[in-house]
Amino acid sequence: MAQSTFDRRRVNGPEESFSAVFDDEDDAELGWTVKHGRGLADIRPIFLQPGLVSQANGSAYVETEKTKLACAVYGPRQSKTTTYSERGRLNVEVKFAPFSCVRRRSPLRDAEDRAVAIAVYQSIVSSICLDLFPKSTIDVFIVVIENDGIEGCIASGSIAASTALADAGIEMLGLVASCSAGIRGDEIRLDPVEREAAAADGTVILSCMPALSAITNVYQSGRVSVQSALKCMELCQDRCIDVHAVIAQSLLSSRTSTG
Repeated sequence: MAQSTFDRRRVNGPEESFSAVFDDEDDAELGWTVKHGRGLADIRPIFLQPGLVSQANGSAYVETEKTKLACAVYGPRQSKTTTYSERGRLNVEVKFAPFSCVRRRSPLRDAEDRAVAIAVYQSIVSSICLDLFPKSTIDVFIVVIENDGIEGCIASGSIAASTALADAGIEMLGLVASCSAGIRGDEIRLDPVEREAAAADGTVILSCMPALSAITNVYQSGRVSVQSALKCMELCQDRCIDVHAVIAQSLLSSRTSTG
């Protein structure tokens, strides 16, 4: 019997091989220096439309150039747990569409989905009067249709969730607005896109209720000094006032058109 020439103990390599490609510092510098037609203290234009999902109690669609996401709110409805709770529960779930990123994403949830959901939850939970909904649950579902940076997803997700909650008629202390900032050296750039955030030394995302002058959440990543972080928070808080006006106007226009 003729023996096979194939060695089962040897792992055959691929027919072709390519050298590893690493990020170049020049590419990072290019991503930060590229201008996008706006100043360092300007944010991307916001398109906000409440009430697009008819089956939900409240919904909102937000678009800031290449960041697009939809949010739907269901509830308040009776909690499935048997234990009595004097405060209502807030559930936030974020899902990236498979075509939302440059590389196709798996339909299963991963750590990035949970990180964005936690950041959005912390941004909006203190604005909701959960004491008025004992043994009730409010579910917030966010679908990222197009992603241009995690910072933009967190900021836009917080805006969409707050708008959808208001559209659902849920009692709130105030509308939540959010803005992000990127830092590289001594330069601060508001609302960075994905390439700018990747080239930055650090990023800061601030969520607040401008009507009450109250900050609900601060999300910081990378290397940021205390002075730079405080400066970013001041700039973001000023822009949140403009975002708050956009949210209020969109809700007013939606109620006027439906009423």
